[in-house]
Parts: sequence; C-alpha cells; structure tokens
Amino acid sequence: MLGAAAAAGLNSAGIDVTTLGVAPTPAVSFAARTGGFGLGVVISASHNPPEDNGIKFLGASGSKLCPESETEIEGLLNESATASGKEIGRLEHDASSLQAYVDTLAGLLPERLDGFRLALDCANGAASYLAPELLRRLGAELVTIGCEPDGDNINVECGATRPGCIQEVTVEAGAALGVAFDGDADRCVFSDERGGLINGDRMMGIWAAFQKSWNGLEPPVVVGTVMSNMGFENALEELGIRLERTPVGDRHVASRIEETQARIGGEQSGHIIFRELTPTGDGLLTAVQLLRVLKLSGCAASELPPHFENRPQLLVNVRVDDKDAWRRSAGVQSALKDAERIVNGDGRVLVRASGTQPVVRVMVESRTEEARDKAAERIVEALVREAGGEVQSRVDLTDALGD
Repeated sequence: MLGAAAAAGLNSAGIDVTTLGVAPTPAVSFAARTGGFGLGVVISASHNPPEDNGIKFLGASGSKLCPESETEIEGLLNESATASGKEIGRLEHDASSLQAYVDTLAGLLPERLDGFRLALDCANGAASYLAPELLRRLGAELVTIGCEPDGDNINVECGATRPGCIQEVTVEAGAALGVAFDGDADRCVFSDERGGLINGDRMMGIWAAFQKSWNGLEPPVVVGTVMSNMGFENALEELGIRLERTPVGDRHVASRIEETQARIGGEQSGHIIFRELTPTGDGLLTAVQLLRVLKLSGCAASELPPHFENRPQLLVNVRVDDKDAWRRSAGVQSALKDAERIVNGDGRVLVRASGTQPVVRVMVESRTEEARDKAAERIVEALVREAGGEVQSRVDLTDALGD
C-alpha cells in the first residue's frame, strides 16, 4: 500500500517511476547510482517490527539524502501536485537492475564457495530471494531459515536482530559460517562454526586485520560508533589501527568515512560500509567480503583474528511518550552524573533517543559487570520515575549487538 501510494504521488507530480518489487535497500542504492535515476525510494520496516514501516530516500549517488533535503521534502508534503494530462509521470516495472546487482556481488568472490556449507537467515525480508540465489550461484550448500516472507513476518523471531537463531542453526547444520540479514538487508551478522556471534565490530576487526596483513590497510583507520566496545578498540590499537567513533547512525558513519578516507566503517549491529564499493550499508556485500576472507585465510571462522575480550556492556531500552523529556529532567541529569562517578572514568555512559522508535536507549560499559549494572540501574530508575518511562528490554551487549 505504501509503495503504491508513493509511486502514485510521484507520478502525480510528473515524475516517472520504475518499480523493482521486493528488493534489499542496497539493491535500490545500486539501481539508483547505476541506472541513471534521480531518486531511490524504499518502503521498509528495516530492522524493526513489521508494523513500523517507514520510507527511505536515496539520492542519485545511492547515498541517503542529507537531513536538510529530507526536511525540505517534508515541508512540501501539503502542496498539491501540479501535473496533468500528458505531464503525469509514467509507471513501469523493471527488475533487471536486481540481476545486475547480484552479478556485481558474485564478481567480488572469484574464489567461489564450492564445498562450503552455510546457514542462512533472511529475516523473512528483502534478502529472501536474492541472497540464496547469490550464494548458490557461488557454489555454496545452504541450510536456510527466514526465507518465506508473507508480508507480516519480517524480523519476527528471526534475522540479524535475533542472532541466537542463526547461531543455533549454524551449529546444528555443521555449517562453516552462519549469515543473518535484517529485514531490508542493509545489515548482516554472522555465527562462526561453534555458534559464536560475529557482530559488526568483530566483522570489521576481521576484515581490517586481514587487509593489513594481505596488502596493507591505508589509511590504518576503522570508523565505528559510540556503541563499539572498548575491547574492539584496544584490539585495533594493537594492530596499529585507529578507531574513529561517531554518533549512532549510518549517516554519521558514512560522513566520517569520507572525512578520514577509511576503507571500512560501520556499527556494532552489522551495518557496514565499504567506501570503495558502496556509499551505504549492504548486508549481502558484507557477507561476500567476510566469506572471501574466510576462503583466503583457510582457517575456521572461530580462528579468524583478531581475538579479543569485550568489556561488560549493557543496553536498556526504555519506552517513553516524549523522547526528549529526559534532557529536561533535573532528576535524570543528576542520575547521569552519578552513573559517571560509578564507572569512575574507566568506562562509558551513553543515553540517546532512538531514531526510529519511541524509545530512550541507555548504554553503560565498564570493566566490571557490577559497576556496569549499578550505573545503568541508576539512570533507568530516573527515566521511569522522572520521564514516565517503562523498561522495554535489557540486552547484555558484551558479546551481542546493539541497534
């Protein structure tokens, strides 16, 4: 319904529209930048529950539009369309760019995957058709889950936001690697053959370490976010690689990648950008990149360096009516100061509003679980008391992933 409405609205303004059907966000980015389009539009719940659909706009370069452009578009929503008669835009369906997208990805793994047994979870989302096609074309033997979308089951107890599923299936299937996408396939996380989670931090560490030993990593920089674990940062430092941190959000990551000319950057949640190949996160590309490292390394996924221990990290999601109320609350601000004292300069405290849900996220990292939990609880209590919040979930991020 949303896709049809968006297409009709664009037509009524005199804009021609080509529909791709069900397609990953990175495939739309590919089509926009290679097909001569002026705009890419994606209707997607992304990593959220099925009912939380939204609209993503991508420019002609395949990158997300800047906030200023999005604000300008919002300001024009109440204006009437002016096209009429022959000026009305045309609508056609042409999914040929999706095959070109798969062809391009396949070309990035000339070593192929013959003899590789892989577990695959497509979150009942946009990768459900293209990901199995790509991996089978490369010679992999697949064990699949989450590849039967019905329009209502996207991200429901499967996919990258529920990594326990792919970890369990990978072990049961005796697979060399497990691959899990989120609903629109711009994210990807992995399970090693033992069921160990390879989140965005670990994937970037593996890729950067391999590149540095294979043919050098210039500049020696990886872009992460404030959610990236300090254990990951320390492991990069030992390799002579600097971690650049940004606020959460792929737009911030992409901007810092351009500033530093880093070859890779991303989020703990598995949203990875390879500057030389794409301007946005691409789960299928991320899978191809890790599979190539695995193929060329000749070792098991659990043996891929660097090996590091994450510091204890906790994320508490608090559902609120007003995502900005905590900023104005003296009680919450006082609790934040208390939390900083508890971690005593040897950890990190981060409170931020979700960009996609009515939720305030509290992240605390420290050397000990005791200090971590005590500091987090102080803030959460204040949010519930002062901002009318309700705890939605608690996630131990020490060896997991964040939003």
